[in-house]
Amino acid sequence: MITVNKLSINFSGDFLFKDVSFVAGDYDRIGLVGRNGAGKSTLLKIIHKIMEPETGTMVITSGFRTGYLPQEMATNFQKSVWEETLSAFTEQKLLEKNIAQTQKILTEREDYESYHYIELAQKLADYTDRFHLLGGHTMEGDSEKVLLGLGFKSSDFHRPLAEFSSGWQMRVALAKILLQKPEIILLDEPTNHLDIESIQWLEDYLANYDGCLILVSHDRTFLDRVTNRTIEITFGTIQDYKCSYSEYVEQRMERIEIQQSAFENQQKEIDQIEKFIERFRYKSSKAKQVQSRIKLLEKMDKVEVDDIDQSAISFKFPPAPHSGRVTVEAKALDLGYGSLKVLHNIDMHLERGERVAFVGKNGEGKSTFVKAIVGELKPQHGTLQLGHQVVIGYYAQNQALLLDPNKTVFETIDDVAVGDIRPKIRTILGRFLFSTEDTEKKVSVLSGGEKSRLALAKLLLSPFNLLILDEPTNHLDMQSKDVLKNALLQYQGSMILVSHDRDFLEGLTDKIFEFKNQKIKTFMGDVFEFLEKKKIDSLNELQKNNALNSNSEKGLSSNKENYEKKREMDAALRKIQNRIKKLEEEMDHIQKEISSIEEKLANPDQFGAQINDGSLYKQYEKCKLHLEEKESSWLDLQEELS
Repeated sequence: MITVNKLSINFSGDFLFKDVSFVAGDYDRIGLVGRNGAGKSTLLKIIHKIMEPETGTMVITSGFRTGYLPQEMATNFQKSVWEETLSAFTEQKLLEKNIAQTQKILTEREDYESYHYIELAQKLADYTDRFHLLGGHTMEGDSEKVLLGLGFKSSDFHRPLAEFSSGWQMRVALAKILLQKPEIILLDEPTNHLDIESIQWLEDYLANYDGCLILVSHDRTFLDRVTNRTIEITFGTIQDYKCSYSEYVEQRMERIEIQQSAFENQQKEIDQIEKFIERFRYKSSKAKQVQSRIKLLEKMDKVEVDDIDQSAISFKFPPAPHSGRVTVEAKALDLGYGSLKVLHNIDMHLERGERVAFVGKNGEGKSTFVKAIVGELKPQHGTLQLGHQVVIGYYAQNQALLLDPNKTVFETIDDVAVGDIRPKIRTILGRFLFSTEDTEKKVSVLSGGEKSRLALAKLLLSPFNLLILDEPTNHLDMQSKDVLKNALLQYQGSMILVSHDRDFLEGLTDKIFEFKNQKIKTFMGDVFEFLEKKKIDSLNELQKNNALNSNSEKGLSSNKENYEKKREMDAALRKIQNRIKKLEEEMDHIQKEISSIEEKLANPDQFGAQINDGSLYKQYEKCKLHLEEKESSWLDLQEELS
């Protein structure tokens, strides 16, 4: 359990957050949300103990470990992907070494009944028990499963990690955290460097993770599927919601509406009281009533309405100039780098006004094809042509990194602005949340989100009719993503969108190009329809296999025997499933009880007596023990079921 009490931290005299308090339970799944710069990453660093708060305390249950994935990290890997991943098993490797050494010593001794021999044998047993408890016997299998889930191929395992981009190196760092299985996992924008399939795999993995999870993400779908609690950091304070992100958005607006209504009613009441006081202030016959109302005003608890951070970028893309019917056309196209072939024999065309999404695992050729379209990569074979009068607006995946770090924000735009746009530079920058003071900042000191906003601002400087965006939402907060999506919905030109953000893609495109095995497969429809179809296809495959197996079994035994066996198995299966369902209901009830106690522990002003006499802690530990017993029974039944 994590207990944060009256935590404060400030930069340059301004508080990032002040007197923040909350409790995170052992099985909480918390999404930290708020605008860029609100302090989300800072809070994770404090919990991981790589940053100290100005005031307040942060206490983690003794023996609990934290695994922390930062948004950006310095990488200097000398090992292969496989070697670096296995380095996660520090204790297991040490135990493995101790087991081998102890076994060697025992085989060389013959004093089987001596005290030292028995002591060594006991050590060997202890080492072996601990090794198996930590999953040492499945280290390699677990590592392979996680690496494949995060998008690596088996052929990548023994390649030097230095050959991979920083995004792939971050995946190895994430793999190590998942394999270490700490009691608390802290993830800062984990989906930024993952493709859709890897994100879905990570969602499933975290759903079965046995511990506390706190993550920062601007991916709504990911938050909804992984978290069950949302903590919003806004204006230096926090608001705690016991629900996923989408429910939090609804509850927040409902709460603010209620507060606004209560505030307006109270203001009417105050106005009436003040009018009474003013009217009868000097009448002795009403002196008692006047004093009574004055005291009423003094004692009245003022209703406050929570502030909402309304700062968000504001822009529209320039009107798209007219172009020919065909925007992009490829015939028998081969693309690659030297001997490495990425795409082979591609035929495709994009017509005027079409909006397509490029999806697929990283490394399958999405960005490579985009580079060929914008002229950064020449075809190895075949042709790739732009249509008549096609003008491209391009946001590269690393667009923010391509900005000159030595220029100011203003100079970055001024250097490329021409004609009537030049007098409007500060207005354009203002729409992207750059104040007059900010425009004189060097690009090198900007945050990731600020660099992304500046790169987007450059897109407004000239009109285009083919817009290509390669991962535009990385580092953008929720509000900025919403504004960008709204601008794209109003854009009238052709569009190619490369993104792993399912919520952002929804409704923006009407065609999907899936990149897989050096080919491009076309799917007509939205991203969620595409993902659903892929699941249905795989289920159909499974049903076909089950039907084949069933037919094979019928050929080996009589129909009557099969019927009797099936009846017995179905009855046993239903019995187990009913017991599992009952256990799950009991576990939900206990978990709610634990959450209720955690809320009380986080509120010493109201429940101080129960906290001080230890009764709440005893009740909390009793519930945890009860939950562990139920979970153990549930796991046993699951094994029977499998």
